[in-house]
Amino acid sequence: MILAGDIGGTKTALGLYTGTSIPPQAFCEEVFSSPRYENLEEITSEFLSRARPGPIEAACFAVAGPIIDGSASVTNLSWHVRSSSLAAHLDITEIKLINDVQAVASSIPFLGRKELRVLNIGNPTAEGTAAVVAAGTGLGEGFLTRDGADFQSHPSEGGHADFGPANEEQSGLLLFMRRKTGHVSWEAVCSGIGIYNIYQYLKSTGDYEDALGIEKDPAFAGDPTPVITGAALAQDAPNRLCADTLGMFISILGAESGNLALKTMATGGLYLGGGIPPRILNALEGKAFMKAFTAKGRLSGMMNQIPVYVILNPGAALLGASIEAFRMLKRGTNDR
Repeated sequence: MILAGDIGGTKTALGLYTGTSIPPQAFCEEVFSSPRYENLEEITSEFLSRARPGPIEAACFAVAGPIIDGSASVTNLSWHVRSSSLAAHLDITEIKLINDVQAVASSIPFLGRKELRVLNIGNPTAEGTAAVVAAGTGLGEGFLTRDGADFQSHPSEGGHADFGPANEEQSGLLLFMRRKTGHVSWEAVCSGIGIYNIYQYLKSTGDYEDALGIEKDPAFAGDPTPVITGAALAQDAPNRLCADTLGMFISILGAESGNLALKTMATGGLYLGGGIPPRILNALEGKAFMKAFTAKGRLSGMMNQIPVYVILNPGAALLGASIEAFRMLKRGTNDR
């Protein structure tokens, strides 16, 4: 019996798994509202008290944030998660914390065809690196390297690297954001937060005065991102400001996905994760994403050969955490 978790600022998913091969089989799974709890130990106690699984041999938790020396501060949450504290609380020696996008990368070899949407067929290589760009509330990145039948997933905080504009319009966005925040990361313009920042920038140009009706939607005050994307994708009368916002976002997402694919030589494929890509599939299947993805000068030809997929499985990080817990148990290592 192994325990896995996907820990985020909004929700925490926990699961128990059994089996003798990868991926392990789900015994039970449950989702919790993270802000309602003081810490992860409190959630695991509640979950295990209902599940009554018996002894747990290993655990792995995917955390939205960088893992340093077995500890992490959860992005957009006041929790500080420590593997040593969890090990004592759960009475387990085999325990591991990994970045949530690293966990998504671990799930890639086990995702079925129905869990992926192909944006570019490309020409994948069997042992090529696979890269993940996850656009949700923030922007996560990670990658997977292969060695024959084995693989190793790796974290990255590349989403916080400096944003580099690809054209004059994006240069205007950079200047707008620099006045607002100082440092401008890719996450600031390529995430749910980024969509709203792009919207504000385009609105500030004064070219969309007749297109601001969506701000009257009560939902806009809570989370404007789904309102903006919904208005952009409306079939009858798409909002011009929102449509242009989404168009710029897709181009920026394509450019940064291409950057990560280049830096990791992702000839095994580039995978788009997170909550946003599945919601804007039709727009991603247009020309803008792949045009930006492949616009890499002398290496544009190579970029055309890289397969690009959208991950449709919303539980990919939890699946990856369960796989990593199982692999850790099979190796008999202690990664605390």
